[in-house]
Amino acid sequence: MRCPFCANEDSQVKDSRPTEDNSAIRRRRQCASCGARFTTFERVQLREVTVVKSGDRRQPFDRGKLEQSIALACRKRSVDQERIDQLVSGIQRQVETAGEAEIPSKRIGEMVMDGLRQLDSVAYIRFASVYRDFSEARDFEEFASTVQEAADGRRAE
Repeated sequence: MRCPFCANEDSQVKDSRPTEDNSAIRRRRQCASCGARFTTFERVQLREVTVVKSGDRRQPFDRGKLEQSIALACRKRSVDQERIDQLVSGIQRQVETAGEAEIPSKRIGEMVMDGLRQLDSVAYIRFASVYRDFSEARDFEEFASTVQEAADGRRAE
């Protein structure tokens, strides 16, 4: 593993343990050259999946990009990083086990929307505002009212 500080390719694993949700192995490493310590994560990848974006552009599925967009929606919200990691892992598992070599970005967006709806209503609205390309305040109001109606309906049950 290449050291992120000095780019030396020789490092030693000092400690390995599973993450809390057992979806990855966390490894603490130390660079043999500069002595810096850093952490890597090892995850199972079932298959290579290509994301088909608008305009038929294609790019490999990127867990980091998914995690970043969900974390951005949850920024300054009381959502534990562990719950975000679980959501990202669940979506990645769905994508990889779908049995398809290509998946539309729209389907991944819907998976994120479903997950955020359960996780945090404000994060859900934030993500939806970008995903659905809200252009006016009225778009937020209409969407927020549907979220509120759904929440009220769940409380009534």
